[in-house]
Amino acid sequence: MKMQNETLVTEFVLSGLSSDPNLRLPLFLLCLLVYMLTVLGNLMIIVLIIITPRLHTPMYFFLMNLSFVDVLYSSSITPNIMANILSENKTISILGCAIQFFLFTDLASTEAMLLAVMAYDRYAAICKPLYYTILINKVTCIRLVCSVYIAGCINALIHTCAAFSLPFCHSNKINHFFCDINPILKLSCKETYINEILAYVVAGSIEVGSFLCILISYTYIIFALFKIASSGSRIKSLSTCVSHFTCVALFYCPVFFMYLRPNSAYAVDQDWIMSVFYTVIIPMLNPMIYSFRNQDVKQAMVPFHVNSIRNKCKTH
Repeated sequence: MKMQNETLVTEFVLSGLSSDPNLRLPLFLLCLLVYMLTVLGNLMIIVLIIITPRLHTPMYFFLMNLSFVDVLYSSSITPNIMANILSENKTISILGCAIQFFLFTDLASTEAMLLAVMAYDRYAAICKPLYYTILINKVTCIRLVCSVYIAGCINALIHTCAAFSLPFCHSNKINHFFCDINPILKLSCKETYINEILAYVVAGSIEVGSFLCILISYTYIIFALFKIASSGSRIKSLSTCVSHFTCVALFYCPVFFMYLRPNSAYAVDQDWIMSVFYTVIIPMLNPMIYSFRNQDVKQAMVPFHVNSIRNKCKTH
């Protein structure tokens, strides 16, 4: 009788960023600006690394992949947000929701592991400089990146299958602006403790494992820097880590806050800003951080700036 009185959900309704009609246009324009900056900034990093010979190093190979992931990461969320802002019908099919959730989970876990790989690269460069070309060679780089992409895909597949095999009933409204794990589990008719265990064991091992790898790498790096006698060499070595460490801090702080806690502690009002930050803002900030804080990237931009000035002078 209980199952007969329940209506199974066939589609979801996203609550969106705001229900205030006066905020639709400003929010849409803001999201559009952020998305354009994200795509252009990350594509600029990718193009610079491809066409600049001195950036053909493992460090920038990993950075190029990070920018590629950020473009896909932002594209899996932001265009749908903009469409929902302008649309009266904010529905999304269960299949569409599952695809968005898979892409988001895949790319987020891939980015976490890429940051760990980049930390290992900095460790090898600073702590093992004589063995760097042996530890981080071309084959190793390709294997590391392929492993990261495969592991991210497997992680996303596990969580997507587990979450969307649940029956959904009563309400079909997702109190969020995209298909995230916590608000989806809130709509399930069944207990979700298995999904929470999976989140802690599988996703938690990836996030915490990657973070521990970064933490251990930077611990060795700090001790190695203290052993460098020249302050100039110490600052130069440290400067190669500043951009990466900033990206790590921006990525992991909201991730740990959002996901490494019980589902019962989830609160939409408290997490809305944090969700916007790690899904929309961080992919935009990463290329800016590497553009303004990294000397090699800034020097690679100089020829483009000089050529643009020359072209303007020729036109006049």
